[in-house]
Amino acid sequence: MTPRPQTWRALALISLSLTTSVPLLAQQVTTSTPVTPVAPETQERPSLRASRAVESITLDGVLDEQAWLRADTTDGVLWTTQPVAGVPAPDRTVIRIVYDDEALYVGARLYDAEPHRAVSAGLEQDFAVGDSDLFGVAIDAGRDRQSAFTFAANPAGATWDAQSFGDGATINAAWEGIFQVETTMDDEGWTMEMRIPFTTLRFPAGEKPQVWGLNFSRQIKRRNEYATWAPITRQSRVFRVSMAGTLEGLPAMSPGRNLQIKPFAIGSGNQGQLRDNRPKRDFDAGLDAKWAVTPQLTLDLTALTDFSQVETDAEQVNLTRFSVFFPEKRDFFLENDGIFTFADDASRAFRSGSGPQNFKLFHSRRIGLSDDRQPLPIGGGARLSGRVGRYDLGLMNMQTLEDEGQPAENFAVARVRRSFLSSSDVGVMFVNRQATASQAAESFSRTGGVDANLRLTRLQVNTYFALSDDPIAEGDRTTGMLQVGWRDPLLDFSLMAKHVGEDFSPGAGFVSRTGMNQWFASGGIHVQQPTTWLTELNPYVDATEYYAPGGGLESREITPGLTVIALDGGRLTAAYSQRTERFLAPESFLGVTLPAGLYEFGATTLGYTSNSGRIVSGALSVSAGDFFDGDRTSITGSVSLRPNEHIVLQGSVQRNRLTLAGKPIDADLLQGRLRYGFNTRAFVSAFVQYNRVARELISNVRFNLIHAPLSDVFIVISDRRRTGMAPGERSVLDQGITIKITRLLQF
Repeated sequence: MTPRPQTWRALALISLSLTTSVPLLAQQVTTSTPVTPVAPETQERPSLRASRAVESITLDGVLDEQAWLRADTTDGVLWTTQPVAGVPAPDRTVIRIVYDDEALYVGARLYDAEPHRAVSAGLEQDFAVGDSDLFGVAIDAGRDRQSAFTFAANPAGATWDAQSFGDGATINAAWEGIFQVETTMDDEGWTMEMRIPFTTLRFPAGEKPQVWGLNFSRQIKRRNEYATWAPITRQSRVFRVSMAGTLEGLPAMSPGRNLQIKPFAIGSGNQGQLRDNRPKRDFDAGLDAKWAVTPQLTLDLTALTDFSQVETDAEQVNLTRFSVFFPEKRDFFLENDGIFTFADDASRAFRSGSGPQNFKLFHSRRIGLSDDRQPLPIGGGARLSGRVGRYDLGLMNMQTLEDEGQPAENFAVARVRRSFLSSSDVGVMFVNRQATASQAAESFSRTGGVDANLRLTRLQVNTYFALSDDPIAEGDRTTGMLQVGWRDPLLDFSLMAKHVGEDFSPGAGFVSRTGMNQWFASGGIHVQQPTTWLTELNPYVDATEYYAPGGGLESREITPGLTVIALDGGRLTAAYSQRTERFLAPESFLGVTLPAGLYEFGATTLGYTSNSGRIVSGALSVSAGDFFDGDRTSITGSVSLRPNEHIVLQGSVQRNRLTLAGKPIDADLLQGRLRYGFNTRAFVSAFVQYNRVARELISNVRFNLIHAPLSDVFIVISDRRRTGMAPGERSVLDQGITIKITRLLQF
């Protein structure tokens, strides 16, 4: 179909925006004298020696003890990855490490020419690191150059931690470790003092002195600046431990028993149509336990598990004919999630034709949640996960309980993966979902597969093959994928071929589209620093096709686009998408049925995202064009107000105006969030959503008090109701209040 006049006008507006808007947005960015970048791969890996503290360290954000004055220091130079890769960061960062019998201490002096402009994106634990100034340390205590624990803090003293696997390919921000941080600000910058207990790090014991992998990172958000102590490539972050430096000077030592038990008590009251309008009160108790069987292998146990404190899912408007992916949010399943990952690639290095939102062989949301996202009771379970030599090992067994027509089920998962080279791996996985009631013994779903991932500095190859089995399927139950990607400072491209059989059904996983063969190709150019106010110009073309198993074309999409990144991190995007869709049978969209046939249509999209570290930041995207037999205009906008580290206000709107089969449709979604931190231990948040398609108003208010390390009090108030009801009709679908108390005991 030839683009309509509106499309050509939109493209003209895009060109005008590229020549006028971005310079205006970048005029306030301060630039410095250009320095010739160096290639990170060619630089020597740095080392730092830890010193024993002969006297106690008072954690107060002031490095005034004699132990700090005697300790070895870095030279103050960090190497940037953005906005320009491979040059010394303009502000010095001096770092020291000391230790005693129980913990490792990291002290950092972070100089800043404009300390009053430092950004702290909240006081809560696991604050939004992408929106904040921060200092972080990644520790590869096992020295496998594959995995690490990362600890970070912002200038206000809020903390963030994560586990990483596959040399940074998988980052698990839900992992929680015990550590403490104190910070202070002054006229020359800020100071951070961090204490990390050795029991948190799970290192191997031995008679020889410990030598660990180590890297530090610093982010100055107002300048869109990210830098590390050991230089790394532009598309990497501090999790890339194969390029880390080393920490020396630690003696031979043992990490200790490292046994944690966390009991909890919970009380709740609920009512609404989803509960037959009968008020229901409940009280329960349970516990979680964690034991480091070896320094790199952890056993997790849970009994009468409850996840009521987890924030409500963000609503989605589905404008496709395929299933929508909702991410896992429950901490128990997120910890060590990287080991259990068997999915389409979500690479940061290049554009991919598919991702985990399209396929996961094991998706833990299938445990304890119904298809309509309602909680189901979990009796308990166990998980053994970690590393044995060069092998990643993951074993999980979970048991759900019978509940209002839903049968009791057992979920068993086994994952083994062997690493080779610096950050590559090959592995196998088996998943079994089995109804445990005697009358449902033949109700099961099993899947298994093998995958391999080759990750070199610039080349990445991902492939897998998997098979499903259940009592119903008789057709093709296989899936397979091969993807090759290349990324260097100038070029990136990727090619992908994927097959999903019509009866492939991972009962404990997720697949968005079955019965198809997919081809994907992408190519782009990254022009670095074309002007003093731009970091990068990235023109690209993506193309993908879907074919039926018999060979007939089902879908095609070709998208040329351009991404412009300003020096301050602002990002302007422009793209035109030309689509072809063939329906072999009638298909339904938002309650409208379209007849079988061939549809060709296109749309233009223009968007801008500002630097998220500002007091007021936001994003705006506008898309307009044809949509099957009609047209569509979509406007998506968000705004964030962060006047200080205590409060964050966020709002977003998605406005979709469609015409299908001559019928106008409004598919809108509004969301609003409030987060307030009284200090780094007490927080309140509110999340309100309105889904016009479902005609539902959903609200969730949560208070969280951290009364001891990794120990919480939660008070959660939730409300879900239907709008536009006739007089006298009940609108409340579900309404309730929950109080949950946890207490961590460590031995």
